[in-house]
Amino acid sequence: MIAVARLRAIALACGLFAAAAPGAARAADSPAPALPGAAPAVQKARVRYTLEGIELRGNARTAGRVVLRYVKFRAGDLLDVDDPELELTRYRLLGTGFFARVELSLRKGTRRGAAVLVIEVEERNTLVVQNLWLGLAADEDTAGNARPLSAFLGLQAAETNLAGTGITLGAGIGIAADQLALRTSFFDPSFVGTGWSAAVTLLYNDARDFFGNRDVAFEAPNVEQREVTDYAVVAYRRFGATIGTGHDLTVSSSFGLDYHLEQIDAKVPTVASHMIGLTREPIDFSIRPGKSVLSKLRGTLTYDTRDAPFLTARGTLAQAAVTVGIPGSDYGFQKFEATARRWWRLPWRHVVRVEAFAGVIAGEAPFFEQFYVGDFTDLLPDRILDLAPDRRQPPNVLGTDIVEVRYGDIAARLEGEYRVPIYTGRESVYGVDLFASAGLYAVTTRRLLDRPPSGYEGLARVPVDVTYNLGLRVDTKLGGVTLAFSNLLGLVAARHGERK
Repeated sequence: MIAVARLRAIALACGLFAAAAPGAARAADSPAPALPGAAPAVQKARVRYTLEGIELRGNARTAGRVVLRYVKFRAGDLLDVDDPELELTRYRLLGTGFFARVELSLRKGTRRGAAVLVIEVEERNTLVVQNLWLGLAADEDTAGNARPLSAFLGLQAAETNLAGTGITLGAGIGIAADQLALRTSFFDPSFVGTGWSAAVTLLYNDARDFFGNRDVAFEAPNVEQREVTDYAVVAYRRFGATIGTGHDLTVSSSFGLDYHLEQIDAKVPTVASHMIGLTREPIDFSIRPGKSVLSKLRGTLTYDTRDAPFLTARGTLAQAAVTVGIPGSDYGFQKFEATARRWWRLPWRHVVRVEAFAGVIAGEAPFFEQFYVGDFTDLLPDRILDLAPDRRQPPNVLGTDIVEVRYGDIAARLEGEYRVPIYTGRESVYGVDLFASAGLYAVTTRRLLDRPPSGYEGLARVPVDVTYNLGLRVDTKLGGVTLAFSNLLGLVAARHGERK
């Protein structure tokens, strides 16, 4: 098979070059006008041909219509062999996760100037582990004294190509100390044969979260919470569902729209205060006591040109999202998020990634909708299906007032990663890469920006800190796995907030 990068050479060999092919288009014979002061340009002839059809090979389990959904070309199209969307189509098929290998080539058609586009795939296992969290969470009292470590576990698994239909059925569970989260999901990329997707997710959380920096004082409505003296606890249950749809705009861009509705039942301390800097202030729990309703709408634009969904070597993934609380919700807020990731493969086959994120929230969002500091520093565990397993403040390597923040309404992160492939295979393990990353992140609230906490001066009032990570990324038959050592680095080496 000849890869898409060599389509031009195949077209010439098959007599598909436009100048000699009846019915095939040809670039204009007159040269393009030169720019002032520019050297004369030589215009390259365009190689185009009429697409006679598409031939699929290797899709033993995956229905042909599922493969063709990700291919925009159809019989009768006039195809330019230099069209970048050919390579993007290959990347898009790889991005489904259905295939370990995708090759595009040409086969001579039944008449001169026509050709058949051959798509050959090698299928991979589609019953995969989508996310796996396993680690240790540290606790500490508000004086900074360490407590015993506790384990946390999270698992999301799915069949991403149910009976070869492209439909995804998934489930997830998260377990931390006295916390439980459950998820089930359904996704059809082509609902009832249309160009629109359909998705449904159900969630249940029986959880708690921790509030207060230092010298926490509070009154709780039940005995269990009053027994905890080091920080204030919010115990809550969530049950709800999300329904959504999406549509492809181009071969590399798409639009999604989701509606989410849930009921929350929270037990919140009646009064609580803590020390921020050198000042005692009331604690804002960012959730309504008793039963409340969260109703929100989220719109997302995605641009994706990655060559692989996990061990990406080249391409861009960018996303912009807007979330708004809508009438009927007890929480009125607007949330804006933008993320961009870019990968480059270096000449010696190592990979560089640069990532940027920015987000802001206006209004009153519940704390689990806000930006959690553990999601931005690799030295604390991420949230597991919205559970926050770790009580610690951020490590605060730079000694800034970011140590006063657990949840914020403004966040940003800039990170770089260097990745070294150390193994490539085609059986159970497709690839193993060693990676190292480092970056800067910021999480804060408008209140801290307007009135910085007392006791911090100069650059210490800028809520910024560093993050870093080291580990392995392993692409396996059961899905991609990241074995990172940042959690251990955070437990061993981090400076836990130089509190003023």
